[in-house]
Amino acid sequence: MPILHQLAELFLQAAPTVVILIVFLLFMRWAFFTPITKAMAERSARIDGARAEAAAAQAAAQQELDTYGNALKKARNETYAQQAAGRQVALDDRASVVKDARTRAAQKVEEGKRRIAQELGAARAQVDQRAPELAAALAQNILQKPANTMRGIE
Repeated sequence: MPILHQLAELFLQAAPTVVILIVFLLFMRWAFFTPITKAMAERSARIDGARAEAAAAQAAAQQELDTYGNALKKARNETYAQQAAGRQVALDDRASVVKDARTRAAQKVEEGKRRIAQELGAARAQVDQRAPELAAALAQNILQKPANTMRGIE
């Protein structure tokens, strides 16, 4: 039994150390671990809150981006519609100008045809009027030429 007696004596000598360790552990829990656990929990809560805020901000930014994109698309479509309307007006104006030009050209052609027909009628009347005179002059010229001149022509 001396071993048991030695063990009991050893435990009695270690008891103050065990008590000091337990007191130290309680003090460390009170002074160090509890504040660190609270700080870590608070930090985790802040991180989760910041993540939630970031997600909300990202969702709001995406919504604003979609709204901006829709407004931009609407403005672009309105601009295209205005351009198409302007283009149609320009095409209509051009068609009107071309039609007017064709009408004026047709009128000028008709006037030219009438003028040419009048000039042709006047020229025919003049030719008809001068034809007997010119025929007589031509016949007289042919008859007055010497006979030897005509042989050379043949």
